[in-house]
Amino acid sequence: MSDLLRRIQEMKEEMSELLGVGPDSEEVVLPLALDAPVVSFRDVHLSFDRPVLRGVSFDLNPGETKIILGGSGSGKTTILRLILGLLRPDSGSVTVAGTEVTVLDEDELRPVRLRLGMVFQEGALFDSLMVGENVGFQLTEEGIDEEAVEARVREMLGFVGLAPFFDRMPSELSGGQRRRVAVARALAARPEIMLYDEPTTGLDPITATSITDLIVKVRDLDGASSILVTHQLRDAFNVARTFARREGDDYAFTRIEDLARVAGTSFLMLREGAVHFEGTPHELVASRDPYIRNFLS
Repeated sequence: MSDLLRRIQEMKEEMSELLGVGPDSEEVVLPLALDAPVVSFRDVHLSFDRPVLRGVSFDLNPGETKIILGGSGSGKTTILRLILGLLRPDSGSVTVAGTEVTVLDEDELRPVRLRLGMVFQEGALFDSLMVGENVGFQLTEEGIDEEAVEARVREMLGFVGLAPFFDRMPSELSGGQRRRVAVARALAARPEIMLYDEPTTGLDPITATSITDLIVKVRDLDGASSILVTHQLRDAFNVARTFARREGDDYAFTRIEDLARVAGTSFLMLREGAVHFEGTPHELVASRDPYIRNFLS
């Protein structure tokens, strides 16, 4: 808990510096109460040429990982776009870090987005920039001192196991390495909330497991709350049943086979834009609902 409080205070101080305001200014986003949801959807509806989300409500609590499942077109990635403020719902509210984002303009969204880290499908790296430049891109754009940026970038590359890759180009990386760089880039600004959009799509099982282990490290060792959108059931359950801890200068992982003993991870299943299931991993696999049984089979 002390680590989480320390990270929240660091984030507050960094935002004060980046925004050019003092710590007592009303423009600074204050730390969220530890028992308050870090993301909250309330009766969210959104349609384009058809309904995309229909009355979606859920909470993401501090330190929790919520894994969103659903078939193609069920609205999974749309939820991430609403959290980022890239879309606005037709009705309902979306609250992020204590702020309702549905009513904010681009300038007002900036301090909220500083609290978010996003890992896109395929990594979405800048091919013309070296790995180190990719990871430090947001910090550089914010005008942070070059030496401080490099120190943070090297720290994050070490965290994702790519310390020697600072000067590499994205074209020199494997698919799994590109995803690791994307995670390092998302972590560089010390976000409180991590968003993952199908981070293991197209990867072989061994590489995909290395990415899910990294997601677990971010959750357990960096204290981030997370939303993982995926259709890969194997990878979803790997995140749910795996726990990370430090062992000296290295990391160790424990995998729990009995899902009834798993805590800190919940599942949300969408069906045709509506919440069809929300609950623990054990409740999901124990469900006798025909749609869920067919989805898991």
